[in-house]
Amino acid sequence: MKKYKHILKNREDAARKLMDVIPMQKLKDEKWKLIAVSRGGLDLAHYLRKKYSNSIDFLFSEAIMAPNNYECEIARVSEREEIVINENLVSAFGIQYDYIYGEAQRKHEEKILSYVYQYRKGKHFSSVKNKIVLLVDEGSETGLKFMTALKTILAQKPKAVYIAVPVIPSDVLELLEPFADDIFFLHSIDDYVETSLYYEELEKIDEEKIEKLLGEKNEI
Repeated sequence: MKKYKHILKNREDAARKLMDVIPMQKLKDEKWKLIAVSRGGLDLAHYLRKKYSNSIDFLFSEAIMAPNNYECEIARVSEREEIVINENLVSAFGIQYDYIYGEAQRKHEEKILSYVYQYRKGKHFSSVKNKIVLLVDEGSETGLKFMTALKTILAQKPKAVYIAVPVIPSDVLELLEPFADDIFFLHSIDDYVETSLYYEELEKIDEEKIEKLLGEKNEI
């Protein structure tokens, strides 16, 4: 674990290093659409895009926690109401699916829709049919954010879906590989702890910065 502690300075440093493994010329020429799956992913996508005109969006999702353990994520729902469930945890805890679907509906109505109105002025997530998509996050602890995004994006029949993530658990990498056309990463870590451990600093992304990043001039 010490081997990987603070291997990245910040998101800008991570983006700069990712540019060495992402085919940036193809990203520019083929007009890849960058889609963040978290607040930190949005900041990272901003640094990745640099001066290019590629569009950036945020695919909102919310975690569904175990009823008796509010630190344990058992499922996730996206803004298009796609749900991904950690079947192993649900089975181990004996959680009813009615609970998951009920929580998904509540989280969608109470939180996700408010994000859509606040940050995207009520506009629905734009279609990515026949487009090339790059899903972006600063790290991935369980893979549920990426899996939820993949389920949402693949349902729209894109031309291709790639993932860019600086640090990722080895088992999550194996989980995601069959669903993405390629995964661009810097470090695959066996004993992954939490994403913040691998950065010297992770700036807090407040509401004002989200609005600023999403409000920047994008190519449609």
